[in-house]
Amino acid sequence: MTTPSDPLPTDLAVAHEMIVAQREMLRLAQSELTVSRLELERYKLMLAKARREQYGQSSERGRHLIEQLELAIEDLEETQAAEEAKIEVTAPEAVKEKRARTPRPPRRPLPDNLPVERIVEPPPCACGKCGGIRLRKLGEVVSKTLECEPRRWKIIEHVREKFSCRDCEAITEPPAPSHPIPRGFAGPSLLAMVLVSKFLLHQPLNRQSATYAREGIELDVSTLADRVGACVVALDPIIQAIRAYVLSAQRIHADDTTVPVLAKLKTVTGRIWTYVRDDRPFGGKDPPAAMFYYSRNRVADHPRDHLAGYAGIMQADAFAGFNGLYDAKRRPAPIIEAACWSHGRRKFFDLAKLSKSPIAAEAVRRIDELFEIERIINGKTPTERVAVRQQCVKPLVDDLEAWMRKQRDLLSPNGDPAKAINYILSRWAAFTRFLNDGRICLSNNAAERAIRGVAVGRRNWTFAGSDAGGHRAAAVYTLIETCKLNDVDPQAWLADVLARLPDHPASRIVELLPWNWKATRLAIAA
Repeated sequence: MTTPSDPLPTDLAVAHEMIVAQREMLRLAQSELTVSRLELERYKLMLAKARREQYGQSSERGRHLIEQLELAIEDLEETQAAEEAKIEVTAPEAVKEKRARTPRPPRRPLPDNLPVERIVEPPPCACGKCGGIRLRKLGEVVSKTLECEPRRWKIIEHVREKFSCRDCEAITEPPAPSHPIPRGFAGPSLLAMVLVSKFLLHQPLNRQSATYAREGIELDVSTLADRVGACVVALDPIIQAIRAYVLSAQRIHADDTTVPVLAKLKTVTGRIWTYVRDDRPFGGKDPPAAMFYYSRNRVADHPRDHLAGYAGIMQADAFAGFNGLYDAKRRPAPIIEAACWSHGRRKFFDLAKLSKSPIAAEAVRRIDELFEIERIINGKTPTERVAVRQQCVKPLVDDLEAWMRKQRDLLSPNGDPAKAINYILSRWAAFTRFLNDGRICLSNNAAERAIRGVAVGRRNWTFAGSDAGGHRAAAVYTLIETCKLNDVDPQAWLADVLARLPDHPASRIVELLPWNWKATRLAIAA
């Protein structure tokens, strides 16, 4: 028997040294992983904070910060996975021992709606211990792997058999099936994929063409462009139906964003406008929807044309081009203005962040109190919302007004804090209208969320090729954003609708609107 003072046999000594070395390597690697995890958590915290403040930024800075943080987190997670893989290769036994002590949290289960391909491994022919061949099955161990096969292209042949009449020799054949677009050899699923790739995934047609070529399918950019244009024409009845539905709302959100447009070998700044109907914050049962428009510039004529005939409540920023819509002489009636507290808060937030202004910081704190109460009553009925606002919010708003007027008297009228205060006080009626109307939200975030996809795509396709391209983009954004608002897969919806539209009665076009389409699908599934 070997005592602690006796030297270890050679083989045991070598094995002991290897175990010690593995444990040291594991310790060092775990230290690096700990640092990496701490850094990852820090980035995630920063990302969460940036997302909360995304709609409180005065420019695109917040969105750029979010993208940078997302990329940093992605890189850190890749590095962490690589380090863990190295540890498993160099010190597998130590890793097993560590996992036995501290098991990982359970993985998210694999989707249960996917087809399953079962591969049964060949059973052993003999016992691995004694070599006996009399084996009986006790059960099975199943390990699951999520796999993805390359996209499968196919050609569908529609065969129409001809028949001749033996009595009169007339030739009879079935009618040709309807195509989603004229002169089109592309099926509805392919057309839907091209539209979604361009306008939802922000892949320009030249990149799509290159991708298809690598898969062995030659589709020229001009061919794809022809298909996109024809699809927009085919889908126009649904686009018009969505726009009419949005304009029938009691309250809408409005916003716009820039879009570079190619004109005479240079770009000019066009605009994409959005108007969103979303009654869910005040417990409305009608489904949400969004409509988009394009214009070459940002003048008052465009929103006036977009909203001709509308006479409800509009939540928007303080764009001067909207002022004509609020005019008491407007026909059929003036639009009721509801100002956005997020825009008002934004000016103070920037001052508090950049100049450390104590007045701005206090204004942000007071406005944040309003948003805290608003989160609690989100989804309640208008009556319930007004009751809470009158009891809890109105005293805060009255105190805020008195405080702002007092601070403004003490400030230089040309200073930034005074300008931020005047932005709210000069529109006080529009800012406080929500106190007496439960349908009005505190912010215009619904429109800003809807238009975010345009800003994301802008960095990929860089500019619209023409005014016509801008109008097409606005039309497709109307469809895609409405699908997203109703939790409908835009590609599945487009594929089905493009296949059905040619033979669908125009009088029943509302059946194909995303929310009705979804309800029909759910009823069939049930």
